[in-house]
Amino acid sequence: MTPTVPDWVKDAVFYQVFPDRFATSARLEKPGNLEPWGSPPTVHGYKGGDLLGVAERLDHVQALGANALYLNPVFASTANHRYHTHDYHRVDPLLGGDAALEELLDAAHARGMRVILDGVFNHASRGFLQFNDVLENGEKSPYLDWFHVKRLPLNAYGGGPLGYEAWWGLPALPKLNVANPQVREFLLDVGERWLRFGADGWRLDVPSEIDDDEFWREFRRRCVAAKPDAYIVGEIWELAERWLQGDMFHGVMNYPFARAVYGLVGRDVDQAEAAKSGLGTIEPLEPAAFAARLDDLLKVYPGETAFGQLNLLGSHDTPRLATVLRGDDVAVRQALLLLFASPGAPCVYYGDEIGLRGGHDPGNRGTVPWADRAAWDEDLLAFVSALGGLRRELEPLRRGTAEVFAVAGAVVIRRESAAGVVCAAVNATDHAVDLRGRALPATAFVDRLDPRAAPGEGSFTLPYRSYAVLTPA
Repeated sequence: MTPTVPDWVKDAVFYQVFPDRFATSARLEKPGNLEPWGSPPTVHGYKGGDLLGVAERLDHVQALGANALYLNPVFASTANHRYHTHDYHRVDPLLGGDAALEELLDAAHARGMRVILDGVFNHASRGFLQFNDVLENGEKSPYLDWFHVKRLPLNAYGGGPLGYEAWWGLPALPKLNVANPQVREFLLDVGERWLRFGADGWRLDVPSEIDDDEFWREFRRRCVAAKPDAYIVGEIWELAERWLQGDMFHGVMNYPFARAVYGLVGRDVDQAEAAKSGLGTIEPLEPAAFAARLDDLLKVYPGETAFGQLNLLGSHDTPRLATVLRGDDVAVRQALLLLFASPGAPCVYYGDEIGLRGGHDPGNRGTVPWADRAAWDEDLLAFVSALGGLRRELEPLRRGTAEVFAVAGAVVIRRESAAGVVCAAVNATDHAVDLRGRALPATAFVDRLDPRAAPGEGSFTLPYRSYAVLTPA
């Protein structure tokens, strides 16, 4: 089967939103026991962000050049991250309920933007009705075989050995028995339902833990039947050929790409924070090794598959971009340029565009300081917006073929289509590099990131620790 990707994904720039921490709307009344907005993030505390707040801040998202949202879970839950799902058929009332999601979807679609939801189908929560029934009724529960029950009592809140399988052994996350036809149908119906409601796709949480290819094939068939251009992207931390044969996912969260980028541009990587996450230890890469690594990724994900990858530098599961690179402004910008210049859909984690810091969970889930613009890195914000604008303007950056190579210490990503050639170059060394040949457009060219630069032709000197986007003049 030949893999295909929804056409809109090839032009997408994603912006990931953690709903409790992005923005809060005065239109939505909240309970009183919320942590102050701007206070350090905690494991269990809520800040009160909601989906109406997201809808009211779409100007900010769109100004970055982003035209797609990836929302962390929005369904009813008793966790601020909402990966502990209580009700798959109801948006959390703290986020504004179903009406708020509908408003956000309508507002995004009116701007030509797409929205994908986070699907947590491997496990539910202790508050999930069917699991709660087992807690209450034990061996008499009609839902006993919805879970992997090993013994009774379940001891879900302590008191003895855990009586059921749970994600990573965490009692709050009972694993669903997807081999049960009723459970399968329940989850497939959820997948269809929210696409019909208006969502544009699913990001799938830990899908490899549902080790059942036929389930994922049926999930794709049902989702595409509900919405033919739905995008399905899985959270797979390593190479993912198994799931990208054209019958399961369109793409995966491309963490190998993030590791390679950090390995190239990072001079003082915060290895301790990176190692707390799935990023692991970041291997330093010389330019030639980086070019080879990206070339290998493009061979693993050839043709259309490359355009379906969700490329990223950080997420709710990793330390933030500025934290990994210890605030190295040049390295941050080089990393972002590589993100926007590579094949696949770039995804910016909320707040990274203004330089938010934060280590591993919960530190990486802070609030956006909307009322304190002095806390924003305005230069970085302008840089990300410029990259988004170039991606929108230059078709080769979105749909062109890609050639990655090292030139005397610099890395060049050459993107080419019928619309022209774009060469994105990064010099992470301490010496200037002269670019020639295929590292440059064949005609006179200009650096689109430096409006003061005069057009060049035939050669281009890339100063030490710098970057450029070269297009025909």
